[in-house]
Amino acid sequence: MKILSLQIGMPETVKVGSKSKATGFCKRPVAGPVHLGPEGPAGNGVADTKHHGGVDKAICCYPHEHYAYWEARVGRPLPAAAFGENFTTEGATEETVHIGDRFRVGSAVVEVTQPRQPCSTLAFVWDRKGLVKEVEESGFTGFYLRVVEEGEVQAGDELELLTAHPAAISVAEAYRIHRGRKRDPAGVRRLLAVAALSAAWREELEEHVR
Repeated sequence: MKILSLQIGMPETVKVGSKSKATGFCKRPVAGPVHLGPEGPAGNGVADTKHHGGVDKAICCYPHEHYAYWEARVGRPLPAAAFGENFTTEGATEETVHIGDRFRVGSAVVEVTQPRQPCSTLAFVWDRKGLVKEVEESGFTGFYLRVVEEGEVQAGDELELLTAHPAAISVAEAYRIHRGRKRDPAGVRRLLAVAALSAAWREELEEHVR
């Protein structure tokens, strides 16, 4: 598992057709080392701080393995960071990575916190209505990391598994539990038992087991 490419970007106004939107979605590849702090890579920012960013969503990851699938669906090549991700990964997918897994990458240590939830900005930037539903149904969501130990990281760095969480709830399974949370209280309780789960998901899921 490794970082195939690393991207950062600050919020900017993106125009699609006659509409415009302020977003931190658009990120550009970085060739050299970047410092990872509690809020994520240096030089990276978000516009919608209510739904994005923060310590539990410091780094957005998207598996490169899914790019061919989406390119076939949209009928064109996709640029780097087409999903607004900081790390485009290789060998780390929703099925193989688990909530609470810890990795060393470069000189930093990171931890998996939750699946990435597709939002309307993705559909806006792609100019593709229904894309959010497409991502939800595919399960190709990506995932978020928090920074446990600050350090330097760059494209090409290996994601070395330090600790596999014993609950072994994959990102894919966590996403399925979240989607079916009203019908699966047992699954919700299993997921809530993972201390590494993001605070936002914890708060939302606890509503269904009270």
